[in-house]
Amino acid sequence: MAGSLTAHQIDSFKQDGFLFPIRVADEPTVNGWRSNIESLELEWRDDTSLRRPFTDYARANFHLVSSTAARLAHDQAVLDAVESIIGPDILCWMSELIIKEPHSSKVLTMHQDLTYWGLDGADHLVSAWVALSDATTENGAMRFVPGSHLAGQIEHRDTFGSDNLLSRGQEVVVDVDPDDEVPVELRAGEMSLHHGHMFHGSGPNRTDGRRIAMVFRFMSPSVRQTVGVEDYAMTVRGSNTSHHVHATAVPFNDFSSASLAMHARVTAAQERALTAGTADQVSYLR
Repeated sequence: MAGSLTAHQIDSFKQDGFLFPIRVADEPTVNGWRSNIESLELEWRDDTSLRRPFTDYARANFHLVSSTAARLAHDQAVLDAVESIIGPDILCWMSELIIKEPHSSKVLTMHQDLTYWGLDGADHLVSAWVALSDATTENGAMRFVPGSHLAGQIEHRDTFGSDNLLSRGQEVVVDVDPDDEVPVELRAGEMSLHHGHMFHGSGPNRTDGRRIAMVFRFMSPSVRQTVGVEDYAMTVRGSNTSHHVHATAVPFNDFSSASLAMHARVTAAQERALTAGTADQVSYLR
């Protein structure tokens, strides 16, 4: 599988703001990941004992309640590539199970990840998008704008669109030429990495199949929360040398009472940063 990135790949990431495809799992392995996650979804999606719908837990910090997602966050091939970008001490700040159902109209407008997270140190964070199914232009693969991360943080406007998967329907205020966009087509078991200031978005799923991915937001312990009062992350490689990021535990049992309590605490802290500067109701969980 992937292993550490080459010097050429690292230079490419620095120049373009993204890198793909990176093979992290063979077909039997990724099929096992997908099967475990969809079995968990089937088991819990209608469970009325949960305080929130299953989709809420999947949409934000899934690694705190799902042992499969937590194992994926610790995957050696994933972390070898991430370490090449941000160094040997790696924290998982957020994870998302992102599913575009067949013929879904849901989209992501062109945006930058870091806009409302309240985190500094953009060069010490990276998003890892692990495909659990093929991602194609037809089923809503991401689109990147090469080199856009070099502009730093750009102003965004909030649209709160009903078909937008983003928390505030945020989009960059600059016009993006579609000819400048690169479709991020991946086979199941492949991964893309992108910088927190990368312009990216995705279209609807026009196919009969689900588009499924696990997305992890990894950071080094040097990154700080500048908006929220407190912050949390799971140490997935090396050490958490930070004095301001609280450690989260690996969930050995899916949806245990302890993991549900941790999920509630962590997500509430992240949403306090997310809601800064708006009077509208905002949540990762929509």
